[in-house]
Amino acid sequence: MRPDLHATRLSLLAGASDARTEMEHSITAATSAACAHVFTRPLFDEARQAAAAAEPVQRLAGLAFSAKDLFDLAGQPTPAGSVVLAHAPSARADAPAVARLRAAGGALIGRTNMTEFAFSGVGVNPHHGTPVNSCDPAAQRIPGGSSSGAAISVASGAAFIGLGSDTGGSIRIPAALNGIVGFKNTARLVPTDGALPLSTTLDTVCAMTRSVRDAITAHEILAARRVTAGTAPLSAYRLAVVKDMFFDEIEPAVAHAFDRTMRTLRAAGARIDEIALPELADLRSINATGGFSAAEAYAWHRLLLERSGAGYDPRVAQRILKGATMKAHEYIELVRARRDWITRMEAALAPFDALLSPTVPLVAPRLAEVAPGAERDEAFFRINTLLLRNPSVVNMLDGCALSLPCHAEGELPVGLMLWHAALHDDAVLAVALQVERELQATH
Repeated sequence: MRPDLHATRLSLLAGASDARTEMEHSITAATSAACAHVFTRPLFDEARQAAAAAEPVQRLAGLAFSAKDLFDLAGQPTPAGSVVLAHAPSARADAPAVARLRAAGGALIGRTNMTEFAFSGVGVNPHHGTPVNSCDPAAQRIPGGSSSGAAISVASGAAFIGLGSDTGGSIRIPAALNGIVGFKNTARLVPTDGALPLSTTLDTVCAMTRSVRDAITAHEILAARRVTAGTAPLSAYRLAVVKDMFFDEIEPAVAHAFDRTMRTLRAAGARIDEIALPELADLRSINATGGFSAAEAYAWHRLLLERSGAGYDPRVAQRILKGATMKAHEYIELVRARRDWITRMEAALAPFDALLSPTVPLVAPRLAEVAPGAERDEAFFRINTLLLRNPSVVNMLDGCALSLPCHAEGELPVGLMLWHAALHDDAVLAVALQVERELQATH
């Protein structure tokens, strides 16, 4: 894998490389077979100009970042992986997240492919093709979604930061399946303006990178804040593993990687308790009427579906239309029940600095199992449900979480998720730095 943003920027400051050269490396990766179906709109010429104009002292110093197709870019429509919005009015301005990355010296290399309207964790797109997972191209595995192209842009070396969104795991799922880092910050810390919504309650603007230190840099730029990560050793933190639900239907490869990781961390001095979290069982009844995503997506898409429903991915349309049945009193009760659940969860998590779980319970399935086609719908929805189950807990919690690779060389990627409640971002990032260091030392 190409060096991370931090190492590359040090190379620029030392004069060992320059932004133009690094941009050509990025464009070479972006035009390689590994990036087939990754970019819905390449912006190579503009990226070259931005790299040429950047200064090495800037935080991104002319290095490449990509933007998920749901972000506004001035002068362009925002299709969000669809064809029904391909000719929508052009955006008048960049989304704040894009503008902040540009202001830090980032060079936007292109818009990246995604699940249509961000409504699945699998990453399949019947309109623009589906990017192939970077870990095992010959086997043609799913990239994970919905930020599929963003993940491959980072894993392939085309971009140092893959700007995306996370409503139920759309950053952490593809990060886990492709062996990179994905950080979902507390939602309120980064503006969602200029990002086409899926769920206004759950949407989070965040990014994927190649390392935890790069995740900190990306978050600091996107949130316009400084992270206090600290330098305490791993033994200084109190950690917990939650056995409830997170390990249901777990594949042996994921269980093996997770158990090995826990042994490694304990050997390094980590204090890890195994705890019960019975509050997780309440999620089924809280979401019994359909949850936030379908209802809020239906509110946004209702008229567009009436006009152009035939142009939607049928699987996406099916999920959105489920939101039509939610009544006003059910939505109001959902808001209240979530607020109560968050209060109880925060009390249960308060003794710990971070929680540890598998990001998803499976390694990347083969694309053939879930490719577009009604005969594969059952497999698609089953896999989608499994992929979303663990990470979506954090979105309901209004929390923060980071997925980092915990597999050994030669194994399919497995993600370790570190998570907590809202505004514990700095603690999660601090623990993640230490965990990453220990895992890199042993793998």
